[in-house]
Amino acid sequence: MDAELFPRTRAEVAPGAVHVPDWLDPERQRELLHACREWARPPAGLRTVRTPGGGTMTARQVCLGWHWYPYAYARTVVDGDGTPVKPFPDRLGDLARRAVTDALGADAVAVEPYDVALINFYDSDARMGMHRDADEKSDAPVVSLSLGDTCVFRFGNPRARTRPCTDVGLRSGDLFVFGGPSRLAYHGVPRVYAGTAPPELGLTGRLNITLRVSGIQAPRPSRIMGDSPS
Repeated sequence: MDAELFPRTRAEVAPGAVHVPDWLDPERQRELLHACREWARPPAGLRTVRTPGGGTMTARQVCLGWHWYPYAYARTVVDGDGTPVKPFPDRLGDLARRAVTDALGADAVAVEPYDVALINFYDSDARMGMHRDADEKSDAPVVSLSLGDTCVFRFGNPRARTRPCTDVGLRSGDLFVFGGPSRLAYHGVPRVYAGTAPPELGLTGRLNITLRVSGIQAPRPSRIMGDSPS
């Protein structure tokens, strides 16, 4: 196989955009897969995302911390069952900070805590069109983790959906981080290779875990009349 002849190595795909192959070891992949299966259960579970124009995304999604819907964030699943979004686990925040440090260096780690996870499930027919992650108020780097089937990840530029762009093969366990001048670059998934997941993982399809900093200030609780601010 090509992978045996030519080992995959860390690569800077664009300024501030780094691919780190095999960043998650098999045990960590299995742990994350188990957690994703729990997070995908209702309420506030895996759903089909509908766009304002009436279309649907072929990749299904569950959110943690903040619920993303086109094109905003909410604390409840406003385009689904209406229940509160599941909390964002501290362990994912720790994982995001370690990922940014390993990919871009400690200076690139956001001061604000990571507080959003978008988990997308792709079957063999699912795709993701070219888009930008532009609904956050923070410019902290985006962290992307892959589990399961290999995909073609198309990484473009911040100006337009068209070229220049680079196609990267993301396999199970791979890390991709983009920040700095590439934070608002267009990107998408034009293809998933069915049946390429590691057999020992026990996953049919592909899971992508995207970690972000929303930059949204949580609303302060109202003061009861007569209370004084501390």
